[in-house]
Amino acid sequence: MRETWLRPNRRALWFGTVPPTLFFLLGAWITFGTEQPAATWRWWIGGALMLVGGSLAGVMLSQMRRPRIAYSDGEVQFYLRSTTPIAIPVELVEAFFLGQGPLAVPGAPQESATVNLVARISQRAPEWSQREVKPALGAWCDGYVTIRGTWCEPLNGELIRRLNRRLREVTEERASQAATR
Repeated sequence: MRETWLRPNRRALWFGTVPPTLFFLLGAWITFGTEQPAATWRWWIGGALMLVGGSLAGVMLSQMRRPRIAYSDGEVQFYLRSTTPIAIPVELVEAFFLGQGPLAVPGAPQESATVNLVARISQRAPEWSQREVKPALGAWCDGYVTIRGTWCEPLNGELIRRLNRRLREVTEERASQAATR
């Protein structure tokens, strides 16, 4: 079973559902909003707006269930791309810490910065030093996974302590299981 370690920024996702919902409502109004029977063109336009708006809102809502970092079956899963997560053996994740980086939001001033979460990957596994990720969500290079704080739950010292404590617990648990075999 998947254990969520870092959740997405739900406020941003809720805010992102507003425009598609407005498209859906506009489509519903165009299609059903008058007492007269709707003309065929109004059905097509209204239906298209409802389909696009409903689909986009559904995608945004589905993203709320998708964590940024999860743990399952001895692997830390990083959800930093649109497809499947990048799953790395928990033994190779050394630590989590706070970092700082540019605010990757369109229209934001270039000097704006955000707090980021950084995961250090062991150097004894060079095959995990680079991965292709969605740049808006983070970066993965030179054995460091950076998750942009804009797109995850608020980052603070307590969250970092919780992540490192849980990382240590599952690593020790797996090591003790391996020793008893």
